[in-house]
Formats: sequence, structure tokens, C-alpha cells
Amino acid sequence: MKYRETFDREVLVEDVWIPTRDGGTRLHARIWRPADAGTAPVPALLEYLPYRKSDWTAPRDAQRHPWYAGHGYASVRVDLRGSGDSEGVMLDEYTATELADGVDVVNWLAAQPWCTGKVGMFGISWGGFNSLQIAALRPAPLKAIVTVCSTDDRYDNDVHYTGGAVLGIDMLAWAGTMLAFTARPPHPTAVGEDRWLPMWRERLDALEPYLHTWLAHQERDDYWRHGSVCEDYGAIEAAVLAVGGWADPYRDTVLRLLEHLDAPVRGLIGPWSHQYPDRGLPPGPAIGFLQETLRWWDHWLKDEPTGVLDEPILRAWINDPVPPATSYETMPGRWVGEDTWPSPSVGWDERPLGGPADEPVIVRSPLHTGLDAGRFFPFGNATDLPPDQREEDGRSACFDSAPLDERVEILGRPRVRLRLDSATPRAHVIARICDVAPDGSSTLVTRGVLNLLSRHGREQAVEWRPGTYEDVEFELNATGYAFPPGHRVRVAVSDAYWPWVWPHGERGQLTVRPGQSALLLPVRDPGADAARPPITFEGPEQAPPLPVTVDPPAEPRPERTVTHDVATGEYVLEVDPNYGGSRTYPDGLRYEESARETYRIRSGDPLSAMASSRWTIRLRRGDWAAEVVTAMELRATAEEFIMDSSIEARANGETVATRAWHRTTPRTSA
Repeated sequence: MKYRETFDREVLVEDVWIPTRDGGTRLHARIWRPADAGTAPVPALLEYLPYRKSDWTAPRDAQRHPWYAGHGYASVRVDLRGSGDSEGVMLDEYTATELADGVDVVNWLAAQPWCTGKVGMFGISWGGFNSLQIAALRPAPLKAIVTVCSTDDRYDNDVHYTGGAVLGIDMLAWAGTMLAFTARPPHPTAVGEDRWLPMWRERLDALEPYLHTWLAHQERDDYWRHGSVCEDYGAIEAAVLAVGGWADPYRDTVLRLLEHLDAPVRGLIGPWSHQYPDRGLPPGPAIGFLQETLRWWDHWLKDEPTGVLDEPILRAWINDPVPPATSYETMPGRWVGEDTWPSPSVGWDERPLGGPADEPVIVRSPLHTGLDAGRFFPFGNATDLPPDQREEDGRSACFDSAPLDERVEILGRPRVRLRLDSATPRAHVIARICDVAPDGSSTLVTRGVLNLLSRHGREQAVEWRPGTYEDVEFELNATGYAFPPGHRVRVAVSDAYWPWVWPHGERGQLTVRPGQSALLLPVRDPGADAARPPITFEGPEQAPPLPVTVDPPAEPRPERTVTHDVATGEYVLEVDPNYGGSRTYPDGLRYEESARETYRIRSGDPLSAMASSRWTIRLRRGDWAAEVVTAMELRATAEEFIMDSSIEARANGETVATRAWHRTTPRTSA
């Protein structure tokens, strides 16, 4: 990593309040801009998040916002309403209020005397989501965005549902995380010694766990259509640079945006996890992402000829085969380019799963199938990626190809078509593609999920008629991967995938006819790049890091453990999400974070599934101290989900609020 110590323009940092249209709520912002912008105005770049610029994202912010400012931009980090140091309350993700506030911020920035009137937005995850969503609202000053690890579809490509199935691992865990975030206080240094406690009480009084809302909408309805830009791609007119990583669950969005946007668009997919591509977190290689985005901004916001539109519409990394591991410092592979998407250099190779005899295969997986799935959101930690899949394969029905005669490269979203019957009206089917080496090791390449209730569309729940065969086809997550000669392509099919997928209430089984089933691979012509210049990037460069002291945990513990009680048949997965741990900031703020997720199931009992999340957050500076402790648990009967949550908030040792919630909601699709 290269740290840029000096820039052509001196950088000024200031904290400001930005008014919103209702006149009574202000958002807190930190602005890095050239000191001479008052006489030589610059475009503005906005990153708009709930993740607290004064503590949680401060180290990351210091890497990029000053860098942009030093290159001639006003780079602005704004806390969402009701988060961080902003006023008001926050009631859910991507609300109409959040997006309207974002439009207000864009217009306010454009109107400042130090701004040229042109604005860009960027962000990863939440900030990538709302960059797309605000672009769809078309504020006139917003000319371009950079959206990283984000989604165009809030229902089928977010942390709540996948393939119409409840995401057990993140539906609960992310709701618990957001409860812990929204319950934290503003900083007295930002909002005033006399205001922080009343503002905090207002937040705590308004708290309602988001889980209650998310589980109340188990089909794709108007709640999920709101904020899903796939409902109207044509609404986006700003230029879009869409970025993803093969280890990130949102990577499919990049390909859909390339296919459907009418606005100028370019896509970039590397081997990365749920991180900015310049941070150097596994899997690499990292690239000079800030330089790459600067070319984007300079073209669209400064009208400078940077050549960004001369690049292929898609630049994608093709992973070379690797032995299975839970972390890779650097993935081997190469960059390829596509001038259109879908690409004429990618064709469909249909491979039947079985021969003409077509003997039916029973799929009845143990309910703990999925414990080796890895983390839904890999963050670059040591245990994030899926380990060797041999145990998972042993709990699944596997269909292997013959050893390959030649290298086979795939790029895009594979599909699986299954001729199957379900013994119960409600069931899931999960398909994984694995690369099986001659030594038998099995590397997960990609996977997909389908809740059979949603096989005719995510808007409806249609039960299966047991005893009836249907052809069911569904997409797997996109990937770029090269199978080498001598390896086998394995399709592993299961009807369980805990804790990624919450099991239906009744134990069932599937019957698959492999002779009438197939894997459809998007095979790429390996000679498609013969005439193309090599795709290269500069090395990563950032502003100097914030001098933060990160403390080792008081009680070191593994990130991920699985235990099995042989007597009861219970499997327990415990996870430390390891978002960054406890640290001390240069302004004297001491931040302590402890989080734990637990997932339990007994192998033969779908109603034994339970997920829980617990957080403890402490903030201290001088004689000011605040503490938040949250707990959330999700379980189910055959008819309903049961949700229990609690919070305790303390200031300087005194209790500010205690809240507890008990809710149930019917199982309509889950």
C-alpha cells in the first residue's frame, strides 16, 4: 500500500449541519475539501451511511475522503437521519425519508459556493445501495455514482431472503447488528453536552427491531419493491460504475446493471470480499481503486478525457483453481474484458446430470448441511470462505462429470434445471457447483437456492403437490472460474442449508431424475482476449491511515466454531463477526465492541432451528461513557416465527433505557 502524504491542493476539514426539507431535522456531515475551493470551486462527492463517521467508519473514511479532496473534490461523509451525530430517528433501511434526505444533501452540496454544482455519490454496501436508489430519483446535480458491493433487488439479493427463502444466517444477525447500531448515542463533542442525552433518548424511544418488519414480508411485495432499482432501471440517468467481488453475495447486481441500464455504465468484478478493492484484505490482489474512481469522477464531473469509456463494459477476474481454504491472501487468476453484456464470447454448455437410465435419486439431507457454507458476508477474515466441501458433498446428492480433457472457463450465472418431486408441500432445493481435484478435495465455485414455494415467482407462494414431477430451473450466483484438465465438475444437490436457509417446518425429501436434469454453464471462449491489450491497474494508494490503536480482545476466542452433541444430535455454530474489535482514536475516544452470533439445530428436527445475536458496545471519552447491550433471538413453530429482543442502554453507569420485545408472525412462505 502506498500512502500519499502530500497533495497538490491543501485539504481543509470541517464539520457542518445540513438542513433537510422538513426544516426541523439536520444531518451531521464531515467535509474534506481543497482550502482554495472558495475561489476555485470543485465538484462534490457524497458518501451517505448509518455507520457513524465519528467512530465506526472513521479509519476507512480517513483512507479515501482526504485523498479525493487532495485531488480537487469536496469529499463529504454524512450520517443518516437518526444515526451517528445526525438528528431525528431511523426506523428502517432505505426508507422514503432516507432517500429524500439524500436528495436534499445532494442539492445542498451543489448550492455551496465551493462547489461547481456537480455531485457524485459513492459507497460500499449500504452506501452503494442508496447511491443507486437516489440516482433513480434523479436529483439534477447528481451526474455519476460508484456503487460497490450493492444490490438492485432488495428482496432476492440482500440480507433477508435468497431464492425466496429466509436467510437464517443474516436475517437475524443483521437485524441484531442494526439494533446495536441504531441504539448508540451521538457524541457530545459533535452535538453538544446539553443535547446528546435528549437526542439519545429520542432514538431509544423510537426503537423497533427491523426483524419484525422484514419477516412480516415473506414474499416480494411493495415493501421490497421500494428501493429496488430493478423495478425501473430506466429511472437511472447518472453514469454508473458498478463494482463487486466473487466472494461477495451482491456480485450478480453488477451483471444485471450492465445488461439493463440505459445510462452510461461500466462494471468491475474482482476476486474480492465485501470490501473496497484497495484495502488489501483477502482475497486479493488489491488494485488502485481510488485512482480508478478518480478517472470516473474526472470524466463525468470535470469533463476531462480520462479514457474511462474506452474500457470494456466489463472487466472481470477469472479465478484459477485453488485448493479449498477459508482465506486466500491472493487468488491466482487473470483479468478479462467484455465489450458487451451478455457477451457473444460466453455460450451455454448444457451438461445432463445423469444418463439415459434415469434412475431416481432421493435427496434427504441432514438438517446441519450448510455448516461448511462459510460466511454470508466475507469481510476478509481468516474463517470467512467455505472450507473443503467433502463433508457437505457427503450430505448431498452429487453428480460428477468425467475428468475434464481441457481447461473450462466460466463467466456469468450458471443455471440448474432439475426434474423433481417433493414429498411435502413446502421444501427448498440448494445446488452447489464444486471443483473436485484428483485427490478428492472439493472447492466451492458457486451455489444457488430456491424455495419451491416461489418457483412460479417471488410474489407468490404456491405449494407443491406431492407425487407430481415438475421441471424447476434456477440461477446460481455469478462467478468467474477456470476448471483445469483432470478435474471434475460436481453438482451437489441438497434440501437443507443451515444456517444460510431457515428450514421449513416439516421434514421432507426430494426425488430428482438426473437423466432429465442438467447443469447449464456459461462457458467463455478462452481466446476472446487474444486481440485485447492486457487489463491492468495501478497499485493501491490511499491517504495516510488514521492513527488508531487496536487492542487485542481481553479474552481471545475463535472466529468460528462448530460443536456437535452426539447424545442429543444438536449442532451449534458460534461466530464472532470480527468487524474490527476495540480501539482507541486519536481524539481520545475509546470504543469497545463485542459481538456473538449463535446458530443451533438438531439434525432431524427442523423446528429446533434457533439463531441469536448479542452485542455489547462501550464508548468513553474523558468523563463521558455510554454502553449499549442488545440481544435478539429467532425461532419458529410450524405455523409462526417467534422473535425476542432486548436492549439496555447506560450513560455514566446510570440506566437510560431498557426495552424488550416479543413478537410472532405467521410463516407464509418461509
